[in-house]
Order: sequence, then C-alpha cells, then structure tokens
Amino acid sequence: MLSIKKYAAIDIGSNAVRLLIANIIEEKGKEARFKKSSLVRVPVRLGADVFLDQNISDFNIERMIDTMKAFKLLMKTHNVVKYKACATSAMREAINGKEISALIYKKTKIRIDIIEGEEEAAIIAATDLNSYIDKNKTYLYVDVGGGSSEFTVINKGETVTSKSFKIGTVRLLNDIVKKETWNELEVWIKKNTDAFEKIDVIGSGGNINKIFKISGKPLGKPLTYFYLTSYYNTLQSYSYEERITELDLNQDRADVIIPATRIYLSAMKWSGAKDIYVPKIGLSDGIIKSIYYDTVSSNTQ
Repeated sequence: MLSIKKYAAIDIGSNAVRLLIANIIEEKGKEARFKKSSLVRVPVRLGADVFLDQNISDFNIERMIDTMKAFKLLMKTHNVVKYKACATSAMREAINGKEISALIYKKTKIRIDIIEGEEEAAIIAATDLNSYIDKNKTYLYVDVGGGSSEFTVINKGETVTSKSFKIGTVRLLNDIVKKETWNELEVWIKKNTDAFEKIDVIGSGGNINKIFKISGKPLGKPLTYFYLTSYYNTLQSYSYEERITELDLNQDRADVIIPATRIYLSAMKWSGAKDIYVPKIGLSDGIIKSIYYDTVSSNTQ
C-alpha cells in the first residue's frame, strides 16, 4: 500500500525566505522517502534591517506579509497537510520580531517559531546528512546563513559537538562582525578538530550550492580548497555589476557569495580540510524530516 502526503517547511532567513514542499512517500515494509516537490525563494533581506537598525522596516514587514500570504496559497493548492515555519537570526535579534510574528499570524494564520542557533543546528542535523557521509570519516559540517553560521563536528556518523556563531553573509557585507567573533570561531574549530588526523568539510547553504553547480562537478564529488580559493579570487576580481552581467549571478546572490566563500575557506583552513562536499540539504530539509519524525511541533493547513 502506497501513501503520499505533502509537508512544507518555511525558512525565514536573514537573506531570503524559502518555502519547500516535499512529498512523503510511505510504502509498507520500507523506510519513508522524502522527495522535493517545489522550492520557492523570495529575497526579503531582513538582516539588512536588523543588523544595522535592530528593527525590521515597515517596507519589509509588508513584504513578509505578502510572502506569507503567497506561501499560504501555494501550500493550499499543493494540498499540504502539515507545515512548520522557522525564523532564524534576523527575526531572533529584531526588537520587533515577536510583534511581526504575531501580526503575520493575525493576517495569514501562519504561525512562526523564532528558533535559537542551537535548535537551528539540531534541525539541520536531522537532514539526510547520514546518507552523504562515510561512517569511517570525520567531518566539519558548515551551514552558512545571512546572520549566523552553524558548525558541527561529526565523527563516525555521530555528532561530537555543535555551535552557532554570529558570522553570516549579510553581517559581513555590513562590516558588523567583530574580530573577536572570528577569533572565537577559529579557536573553536581548531580545538574541536585537532584530535582528528583527517577531516573533510560538508558545506550547506545557497551560496556553496551555487558554486558547486558552477563547478560542473558530479554530485558526490568534493570541491578542493584550491578550487574554492581560485573561485574566491575570481569573484573578487569582478565588480558587483560584473558578477551579475558576466558571471550570471542573481543580484541578491552577487554580493553575499563573496563573504559566504570566505566563511567556508576559513573553516577549511582552520580544520586542515582539503575537500568540501556539497550535498543539497539545509534547514528546510531538516524541518520536513523533523515534522515527519515528530521531533518538533508542526501546524496543519
């Protein structure tokens, strides 16, 4: 007997807002399969407001309401039965974050959970990560966002330690990441990876996915530190406008891709990793899995 249900995840980040709709395929005697059905990304850059002014602007509040109304209709037309909406560092740090969450619920009936960095890392860890890793290896998993980045050390398939740092692409663009925070990250990575003889990095986030796609590498093959350094230097040699016109990057990707690459390269350098693997997973995937396995609360449509 085959059963197919649709679940949805809404990821309200500092750089963009995403709606992922996935099919949950259940077959008797087999493990449930999770198949992406639709992904919509809207570049509402909340972090640009919050990290400078501590508040989300009226302009972006209206954009958020419109986005959630559109997501509500999309979930309805897809016959989504369960969903969860998670907001990360921008909404978390906004003085008016809770107020906006309440306003969105009033206008759209979409309930938003503003989650902490550690919970974000735990949800991401609930993804299909195990199907990408070699149980005999050690990895530093790096998920780069607009406001924060999550780092997890995985040894022989088990999470050793995990930590969230306020180092993100939108923060770096606005030059508001303190040198002390970089130093803290460097110390944390070196301390938690030093005991392992060899370590690889696993990268997630829209920017590393884009770089991987551009590289033309087959899925499952890593990018090298040398390749990423070379591409980083190439990006820096172009102006913002040239990255859009000549490198064919979207305007909301053309600026953040440089600080994102810097974060991945720093993680590789400090952990001594020579390779970075790029599976297509992230917070949205983790939310879907967490809803299914009932490790987080969810809402019905």
